[in-house]
Amino acid sequence: MKKLLIILFLFNLSINQVQSIEPDVFVQSTVNRASQILSKNVSKEEKIKELKTVAKETVDIKGVGFYSLGSARNNLNDNQKKQYLNLFEDYFLKSFSSRLAEYTNPEIDVKSKKVINENYTIVSSILVATSNRPEVKIDWRVYTKNPDNPLIRDLIIEGLSLARTQKEEFASILNTNDGDINSLFKTLEKFSNN
Repeated sequence: MKKLLIILFLFNLSINQVQSIEPDVFVQSTVNRASQILSKNVSKEEKIKELKTVAKETVDIKGVGFYSLGSARNNLNDNQKKQYLNLFEDYFLKSFSSRLAEYTNPEIDVKSKKVINENYTIVSSILVATSNRPEVKIDWRVYTKNPDNPLIRDLIIEGLSLARTQKEEFASILNTNDGDINSLFKTLEKFSNN
């Protein structure tokens, strides 16, 4: 019986190892999916729809949203947090997909990865240069707490963190409006409805 338990334990370990995905493979797979969508001969609206699906599956939208809100999230009740997350998801998906849909067949090559700690890995890549644009360095902060389901938490493009930039923008909106969360909600709604 003891041998059977050991065999089952080792079998379970090997299955779990097979199911986990390395952050660099995850990023390359994600960019390959996006590139395939952008290469399709379909409408911009269809590309945006498909890119939103990829983002929902690969980006930690909730984590990015709460990070972007900063310490203001501590002042929200549960209903406000839920409302904010819904608004942020709509905002994020629209912003992400509409910007990315402008590219035609971007080629991104993953070059390396650096484990920061058990929760984060930085994956380094480049957007390959074309005759119309120079090479661009892109680092991906991948949340790896659950190795079976890594998620993107940030893109650092040529040293500029998109999550930090978003956080600063939201802080500015809140500061301008004396910390009124409804001002941020209105801004997110307005963007999503345009």
